[in-house]
Amino acid sequence: MRRESGGGNREARGPESRAVAVLAIFASVVAITASAPTPSASRLPHSANLPPKLTVARLQYDGGGDWYANPSSLPNLLAAIRERTSLDVDKVEARVRLTDDKLWDYPFIHDTGHGNIKFSEQEVVRLRDYLTRGGFLHVSDNYGIDSSFRREIKRVFPGRELVDVPLTHPIYHIVYDFPKGLPKIHEHDGKPARGFGIFLGDRLAVFYDYECDLGNGWEDTEVYHDPPALHEAALRMGVNLFVYAVTSRPVP
Repeated sequence: MRRESGGGNREARGPESRAVAVLAIFASVVAITASAPTPSASRLPHSANLPPKLTVARLQYDGGGDWYANPSSLPNLLAAIRERTSLDVDKVEARVRLTDDKLWDYPFIHDTGHGNIKFSEQEVVRLRDYLTRGGFLHVSDNYGIDSSFRREIKRVFPGRELVDVPLTHPIYHIVYDFPKGLPKIHEHDGKPARGFGIFLGDRLAVFYDYECDLGNGWEDTEVYHDPPALHEAALRMGVNLFVYAVTSRPVP
């Protein structure tokens, strides 16, 4: 992938607003497990009575796309979340299929790859259920995923469109300020980076970074030789995504 020559760094919020945000995060994480959408007890694994470790879950899908792309990206993002917030996240990513019972353990699902995504009818229903019950899906355009993702998400929500997420939305400001929106990590087709989303009521349930490639930006710096400013900008935006996902979940 070609990388952009310009920088993409953003400044963190001031100390007072950061302190308020961290306190809110800490209060919210206490209720994460309780607010997680869960099926009936008969469908849960035997270990379900133990609180799951908070982490990012990588979505494993069919269709031929490399869902496993960017192997160092999520460990790096999780390290940034641990270091920069009060969230006690795991060091290791989870991997999940939409049909797995453990899907309900994860507030944040990450989907990426090059090529085709294909959901079964059962997976379409499960993803719709997961999202409407408080889950969050982040999709990173890894150059080749766009057309199949748009096709599949339309099956999940036939009556809803991917829309530009307003620059005033908390996802661009909750920990770090991104007043101009997503940083442009890699060139792709040379189009501006855009953040698309699907809202369920007032809650942003799906976030799609298009022509941006946050996942590549989270990778070890020697993989794409991105400038430090771009790597940092990508991590900061990733922290915002995760913090928003776990603090915006509806509480029963």
